[in-house]
Amino acid sequence: MTPIRKASQKFMDRPATYLLIPVVAAFVGWFTNWLAVQMIFYPVKFWGLPIFRRPNVPLGLIGWQGIVPCKTEKMSEVMVEMVTTQLLSVEETFKRLDPRRVADLLAPEVPKLTKKIGGDLFPKWLLNLPEMVIFGLPLKNLEMLNFFNRRFIMDFTVDMQNNIDKCINLRNCVVEQMLQDRSLLGKLFQKVGSEELSFLTNSGLWFGFMLGIIQMIIALFYDNPWSLSIGGTIVGLATNWLALKWIFEPVHPTKIGPWIVQGKFLRRQSAVSKEFSNFFANKILTSEKLWHSILTDPGTSPFFNALFSKHLAKFIGTVTGGLAIKPEPEVINLACERAIKKLPEHIGVLHEYVDETLGLQETLCTQMQAMSAEKFERVLHPIFEEDELTLIIAGGVLGFLAGLVQQGLETGAIVIPSMKVILAYLKAMPGRIRHLPGRVGAGLTALVALTKRRGGSGSPIDLEEDPNKIVDDDADDIVDADDIVDADEPISSPDPTPRPI
Repeated sequence: MTPIRKASQKFMDRPATYLLIPVVAAFVGWFTNWLAVQMIFYPVKFWGLPIFRRPNVPLGLIGWQGIVPCKTEKMSEVMVEMVTTQLLSVEETFKRLDPRRVADLLAPEVPKLTKKIGGDLFPKWLLNLPEMVIFGLPLKNLEMLNFFNRRFIMDFTVDMQNNIDKCINLRNCVVEQMLQDRSLLGKLFQKVGSEELSFLTNSGLWFGFMLGIIQMIIALFYDNPWSLSIGGTIVGLATNWLALKWIFEPVHPTKIGPWIVQGKFLRRQSAVSKEFSNFFANKILTSEKLWHSILTDPGTSPFFNALFSKHLAKFIGTVTGGLAIKPEPEVINLACERAIKKLPEHIGVLHEYVDETLGLQETLCTQMQAMSAEKFERVLHPIFEEDELTLIIAGGVLGFLAGLVQQGLETGAIVIPSMKVILAYLKAMPGRIRHLPGRVGAGLTALVALTKRRGGSGSPIDLEEDPNKIVDDDADDIVDADDIVDADEPISSPDPTPRPI
């Protein structure tokens, strides 16, 4: 019996079984890609038994932690490096603040702050006197007090702007937030890469279906009971790998035949820039988060405290001079310490102005849209590069298990080949694939000849008489079907020597 007739007979005997192969392969492709996406972001905390686990490695001996939550610190540092070197100048950005406007907003807060620290500056009996007496200034000199107040704030703001690199560490500001909430970085990547992640999941469906058709043809032409298991493994590996490649490659628009192709993520540079800048400016680099970092970061807060104390001490000395009071240095230092602790309660009046004036969203968006394709590709690609091989292998393992199920549906038993047989099969696969088109073509030729013969004679052909003989009316002779098939001898399948489960 010719290979095409044998394959046709196998299909006719169990059509549902073989038609189910592409469907199962499509599901395997979709599920493995969906699982790969979930493994990137979840679980946020390690899930499993922490018997043995290396630092910053998602896979433990028994358990898993999402790639992004596990490697938050490393990924955050890479992202901050990109922001500070390619998108944003911290010094230039903070220069946008107008010291006079800052003084307008903070000046009313200074008397409130002074009252809170007054107990460390003045005798208690002075605190019960009218406010103007406490400051030693007559009512007609209120404008002078306001002048000193505003001058203190303006001078401090200018000094802070000139030393902003010592007052804030953007790397610490961002990384600390990400480490406190390890889901935050994942939310950022999910927002800017929503379409790519959806594509990664859904592409597994049609990639898997197309590979499943090939898998079905191989199962029809070859009788190896474990070919479906190997095919399932290939489907699981290939769908993940193809989808990841399609997202980021090629980096530049490349002409392939009549089409111009480019990585899916890179084609969305404008839209991604808007999403990234919106999230980063409104969730991470807000005025509130920046000031929190300035006031609490162990690396920069000592400098800020010293700078603030210097200007506050000068202001206190000017105001108390009107009362002919000369506080001891220790008292002034104590007052400065208390003022710094109370400062977060008063700095909130600046947040709206700072967020609006810094214009981080517009700056980040404009600069990101102007990035080269190579640099822009690094915005999202690092999350896939981290343990990319793990994700692909996971897809292969799930594909293999699904292949075993398909094998059971086809043969009624599940067998696992030995490693020797698997290697022999893979080694012979190129030859099998090379001969497959010839076999299919020969089979189609045979079917056409049979159809023509039947149509010409009007009587059915008795295939049982000699199923290998095909009558060709045009040739007026009998052709051996084996001669129609590729002249090369087909590569024999190695004995699978299955091991039943």
